[in-house]
Amino acid sequence: MSMNRRTFVRTAGAAGAVLGADIGPALRRLYAFGQTAELSHVEARYYKRLPDREVECDLCPRRCRLGDKERGYCGVRQNDGGTYYTLVYGKACSVNVDPIEKKPFYHVLPGTDALSIATAGCNVHCKFCQNWEISQARPEQVQAFDLPPKAVADTAAKYRCPTIAYTYSEPTVFYEYMYDTSVEARRQGIRSVVVSGGHINPEPLEALIKVVAAIKIDLKAFNEDFYKTYVRGELKPVLEAVKIIAKSGTWLEIVYLVIPTLNDSVEDIRKMSRWILKDVGPDVPVHFTRFHPMYLIKNLPPTPISTLEKLRQAALEEGIRFVYTGNIPGHEGENTYCPQCRKMVIERRGYEIVRNDVRQGTCPSCRTRIPGIWA
Repeated sequence: MSMNRRTFVRTAGAAGAVLGADIGPALRRLYAFGQTAELSHVEARYYKRLPDREVECDLCPRRCRLGDKERGYCGVRQNDGGTYYTLVYGKACSVNVDPIEKKPFYHVLPGTDALSIATAGCNVHCKFCQNWEISQARPEQVQAFDLPPKAVADTAAKYRCPTIAYTYSEPTVFYEYMYDTSVEARRQGIRSVVVSGGHINPEPLEALIKVVAAIKIDLKAFNEDFYKTYVRGELKPVLEAVKIIAKSGTWLEIVYLVIPTLNDSVEDIRKMSRWILKDVGPDVPVHFTRFHPMYLIKNLPPTPISTLEKLRQAALEEGIRFVYTGNIPGHEGENTYCPQCRKMVIERRGYEIVRNDVRQGTCPSCRTRIPGIWA
């Protein structure tokens, strides 16, 4: 049976994204480097030199203070004699071609593919992480390959991917690699999109949003205790990051993974929706996605569909105009509806676009603007 390219990448994506896994020769041809990479030794950005060869990292809210030869919480940045280095610059451990809807971005070039890359490491520790094999690993523990910024951009161009997505692990920890790749990709007319938990300081974020087209923030909960217990991070800097992105004009989408009994309070969702309306605006797409047991939380069932429907309805009632359900292929909550006339303008089934009626960023029926990146 023959397959078109979209069908192929959906099938390949389901098979696995980590280089070194059994992902087949087609994806292995995405890179032609052949040898496992050594760790990089590229000076990091956003840190302070301190006395006695210590450094303080200014990239994320943890602000790790490190002695000589110590690594940050993320495991991929190291102090070497008073100079701070990234160990994963150009060292991709995960490369795939994905539908942009898988990120998920629903208002960014629907029906197109994104070249998706990641390195090892993360600056939080979510007990429900779906990519923990790479996000919670040190770079020595995963197979990685040399894939410098120009090679990433060239590969995206070769496979006709209009975007490069920094995803799977936490792109903040490979900031320098992501930033330089975004600059190189822009030279070739390729956009960059970021899939992040938003645990990043304002200064590096403000620089990043100047070179990328869109950012999706995983808002883990609207509850500080949840962040402390299940994420080992903080909510406040994530909310600040969301506000900075929204104010910049860089396209923003928010994803909220709904975990039964832990972050599925309707009242929290109403509070979150009111905060979004006040500090972000009504047009940001908000995705409520279904949890499936994995990593350190295997004792809870998948999220009931009725819970997702209830939370989606609460957000809509509070005034969010584009609210979606995720991980329920074929559900009406996957579709985009005009906020004015309520007609369906984009029909989705899983990662596939069944119909896209958006015309020059507007509803074809009433000409209401549908915000996003469409062309």
